[in-house]
Amino acid sequence: MDGVARGGRRPPAEDFERPSGCTGWLVRDLVCHLVIDAQDVLITLVTPAENEPTVDAVTYWRLVEPPTGKDPLDALIPRLAAAYGEPRWLTFHLDDVGSAAGRAAELADPTVRVSTRDEVLTVGDYLSAYVLEWTLHHLDLIAHLPSAAEPPAETLAAARASLEKINGKPFPVSLSDKDALLIGTGRRTPTDAEKATLGDSAARLPLVLG
Repeated sequence: MDGVARGGRRPPAEDFERPSGCTGWLVRDLVCHLVIDAQDVLITLVTPAENEPTVDAVTYWRLVEPPTGKDPLDALIPRLAAAYGEPRWLTFHLDDVGSAAGRAAELADPTVRVSTRDEVLTVGDYLSAYVLEWTLHHLDLIAHLPSAAEPPAETLAAARASLEKINGKPFPVSLSDKDALLIGTGRRTPTDAEKATLGDSAARLPLVLG
């Protein structure tokens, strides 16, 4: 949860019981999901591949149907999160594994090819794909925590640029980076004025990534 609480302070325990921006998940459930994400990063960075890349930072993402909550892994996450008991243990695990994933990313050669999800891509593209995912999940974590810190401006801009490439065209400049990400992925319903600004693009939204 580092970066979510202002000034680096730990969020109070009750914040973990608040809803997140991921439908059906509490903040604690999303934090548990991020632990698994960090583990995936560690695994992928030590899974080298010799084949030519099959995807890049954009084509890594597939457009899928909105989740129904019936996916076995999605259903497992809340049970796993509850098993931690006190939020401090969940936070400790995220700090521990997340920090390790961050160090591994800094040490990794961005040109090396790795394998994940039956695809091959460079480390640089893989980590760029995760910038989009984790920026979206940062927004999910603070969706009902108005006093929490938002993602850095440069991170929001990078995530927006990636989503625009997935969309195939840029979002209107009148939309802030945060609004473009929230509306583009269906995390917020656009206002009538925003729909008019989006024009034909509105019919293609939301972009649900999988």
